[in-house]
Amino acid sequence: MQAVQVKVLNPKVIENPAFSLPTRATDGSAGIDLRACIDEPLTIKAGSTHLIGTGLAVYICDPNYAGMILPRSGLGHKHGIVLGNLVGLIDADYQGELMVSIWNRSGEDFLLNPAERMAQYIVVPVARPEFEVVTEFSDQSARGAGGFGHSGRQ
Repeated sequence: MQAVQVKVLNPKVIENPAFSLPTRATDGSAGIDLRACIDEPLTIKAGSTHLIGTGLAVYICDPNYAGMILPRSGLGHKHGIVLGNLVGLIDADYQGELMVSIWNRSGEDFLLNPAERMAQYIVVPVARPEFEVVTEFSDQSARGAGGFGHSGRQ
């Protein structure tokens, strides 16, 4: 994979030491933290959602990869802060600002501070199969058309 291009859209990402350009927290980290690019603390009311900018645009370019925005497990478990769309899929050809839909699924308001880590971004490979229309599948799997709850508790 070639390098992923990052464009700083908001100067506070560079000017404010609380922000940082995309980096991994540890050598074993799969993703990078995305920080809230906001001017002042934002109260996210219980049950509400807000679309928060990151001040960054990321261009993957290679269609064999995509970006994914995922929630931070600690925020989700401790504070009920998850993604409004549960996971964000960023196509390889998207060049706009990375935006994070933050949903407070808890019963208490949450204060999001400027530059606070709010989500994480990973790059994943994408299988790009061709699709063949058939009248019957080439073989019958053990599952067949069994759907929700077919294999146990419903």
